[in-house]
Amino acid sequence: MTQGPLTTEAGAPVADNQNSETAGVGGPVLVQDQLLLEKLAHFNRERIPERVVHARGAGAYGTFTVTADVTRYTRAKFLSEVGKETETFLRFSTVAGNLGAPDAVRDPRGFALKFYTEEGNYDLVGNNTPVFFIKDAVKFPDFIHTQKRDPYTGSTEMDNVWDFWSLSPESTHQVTWLFGDRGIPASYRHMDGFGSHTYQWNNEAGEAFWAKYHFKTDQGIKTLTQAEADRLAGADPDSHQRDLRQAIERGEFPSWTVGVQIMPVAEAAKYRFNPFDLTKVWPHADYPVIEFGKLELNRNPENVFAEVEQSIFSPAHFVPGIGPSPDKMLQGRLFAYGDAHRYRVGINADHLPVNRPHATEARTHSRDGFLYDGRHKGAKNYEPNSFGGPFQTDRALWQPVAVSGVTGETEAPSHAEDNDFVQAGNLYRLMTEEEKGRLIDNLAGALSGVSRDDIVERAVNNFRQADGDFGKRLEAAVQALRG
Repeated sequence: MTQGPLTTEAGAPVADNQNSETAGVGGPVLVQDQLLLEKLAHFNRERIPERVVHARGAGAYGTFTVTADVTRYTRAKFLSEVGKETETFLRFSTVAGNLGAPDAVRDPRGFALKFYTEEGNYDLVGNNTPVFFIKDAVKFPDFIHTQKRDPYTGSTEMDNVWDFWSLSPESTHQVTWLFGDRGIPASYRHMDGFGSHTYQWNNEAGEAFWAKYHFKTDQGIKTLTQAEADRLAGADPDSHQRDLRQAIERGEFPSWTVGVQIMPVAEAAKYRFNPFDLTKVWPHADYPVIEFGKLELNRNPENVFAEVEQSIFSPAHFVPGIGPSPDKMLQGRLFAYGDAHRYRVGINADHLPVNRPHATEARTHSRDGFLYDGRHKGAKNYEPNSFGGPFQTDRALWQPVAVSGVTGETEAPSHAEDNDFVQAGNLYRLMTEEEKGRLIDNLAGALSGVSRDDIVERAVNNFRQADGDFGKRLEAAVQALRG
């Protein structure tokens, strides 16, 4: 903002910003004081609805650089040559907390990345865990209701949280992640990121592949214990947001090595579990991570509300060469994210500076609505038209793929490991004895806040099915805490 006289929203100079206009000394305030009315009316409307989930966040701009040739897998232009750079915006967040919640809590972290590519924006909406609590979007509203404040008590209720988890065995893998050492990152810079979902890559020859994204922090993994997090959350609720901003201000630009797991399309139906199940990872021994890029954050937003709070991300924002998979959670998110932003920020949210494409303009026939900028000017805004308006390309962004045995209304019987406990048990057995001890302590501490014995028993039984030792130790720890 330039220096000069203070003005009204309409640009008129303000004579007095300290005193309201009154009818004489001590008299009533006058309706003619339009500065007062304008300021109060604007103040009443400053906020927009916070995100239902991922409300608490921080963000930064950066650069993605291609470091290896992946053109055999995808025709996306921003991945077309080694050394190519693309501007990005990355928003980190917690899942359950509201806009004013502390950063240092046990919760998954959102890892939402916008690539401002020459073919439009590509949004990759992921987390800092490779899996999630549920595998079908129809359960998502119910799941989030258990994580948010109870409508009667106004507080987060452990009975609700663990009742849902214990009745949803598919959550066992993610809960094991969440209550392990990586459940509370020390900062946004010191955690990995994952696309989590399975996506499609397709190349110029029309060949399609299934892909999973990985972002490995170059700063190294650093985490907090529950006691450390409890202290930090009270002493500095903005700890992670401040750490990210100050690191960039110091020139210590955080970075991540970017990789992808590639599965040939034909292998999906024959794999030992449903590869589109969001509660499962692809073992690296089966599909190694191929490094292909470097992500660096190097510029802070100038205004948190305008750029972080009003930033929007949708997994439906694809570019040519990248598309969706039959992942049921992803399919639901393809609708839900865009719908949430149109409600929360407005129908023209895509045209705010932080959201609009950089290297190309958006040429749509959508018009009017709140904050419409008249971008169509005198052009015709319907299609087809004979006045030279935007035209379709007749080339799909991704390939239609019929996946036998993994789509439809029922789970595929052909996958030997389509159960909810194998990978949670594998994760537990990978841990050191010290890591197992902390996991048990964290879970027992959370379960000790549950009031009903049947909920506790169901939860413990899920972990017992993942690994007998896991369940036995957890049961003993919970009993010790509950007396």
